[in-house]
Amino acid sequence: MDQSVAMLKINSSSPVGIIGGTGLYQLPDFKKQKWISIRTPFGHPSDRLLVGELSGRAVVFLPRHGRGHRLLPGEINHRANLYALKRLGVSWVISVSAVGSLQAKYRPCDIVLPDQFLDRTKKAAEHTFFGRGIVAHIAFAHPVCEMLRQILMTSARRQGGRVHDGGVYVNMEGPAFSTRAESLANHQAGFSVIGMTNLGEARCAREAEIAYATLAMVTDYDGWKTDEEHVTIDLVIRNLERNAEQARRIILDALPDIPQIPGCSCGCHQALKNAILTDRALWPAKTRRELRPLLRPYLEG
Repeated sequence: MDQSVAMLKINSSSPVGIIGGTGLYQLPDFKKQKWISIRTPFGHPSDRLLVGELSGRAVVFLPRHGRGHRLLPGEINHRANLYALKRLGVSWVISVSAVGSLQAKYRPCDIVLPDQFLDRTKKAAEHTFFGRGIVAHIAFAHPVCEMLRQILMTSARRQGGRVHDGGVYVNMEGPAFSTRAESLANHQAGFSVIGMTNLGEARCAREAEIAYATLAMVTDYDGWKTDEEHVTIDLVIRNLERNAEQARRIILDALPDIPQIPGCSCGCHQALKNAILTDRALWPAKTRRELRPLLRPYLEG
């Protein structure tokens, strides 16, 4: 057992993972904190992981783009990030993300709790732990943990911001923002918000049997709204500070309500139970060894 896993074993509750997006690189009031490194078979996570206690709960914080914002969306290693969180015993992940609005009702500095994703990337092969001799097909019709989403919804409403229940998060590839034609197509299709990161996280979280929900913080109107300034990095940054503060308050409020023991009605914590097709006797030793943190409940019996 490495030092990172040993540190969290002293707390009997299941740690909550927080993936911080653009503008959320740290959390206040983090006690007993320590940055640690985790090795994974899939390469390096975005950064070292910060373990500690927040609101009386064991928490693992990971800056999605690395401290100092060093990684493009397409450079983020979602498999390594979620594998590292799984190694630390994380069962719940709150993803905080800056997004563009695709509809007038989602205004800058609003909060959206999406319940669906649309994949517009070309990286599906990088969004799965499986292959290399073990085939698995997870159920993904409902890609967000509804229990965790509702906890975040309740906390967001308690904080008094403008909160939207549900919506479709379009995951574009980037790093450029949308053309006006692309943005108009997404707007006319009725989608809700657009970002560059969360679909890969959600898929890997589901395969790792981690409950996952997105706290989407609106920064701009993307490029479809002709009577508003088109999205630029300057525009995004102007709204990030307020968004990050809202996210911090919501997280602090939500943490005590997240169950200490894994178990959600939507089945996220047992997503692999009926998903693996390859006979266990045929699992290659190397793949079995690499995926042990994910496969542990299915290695015997």
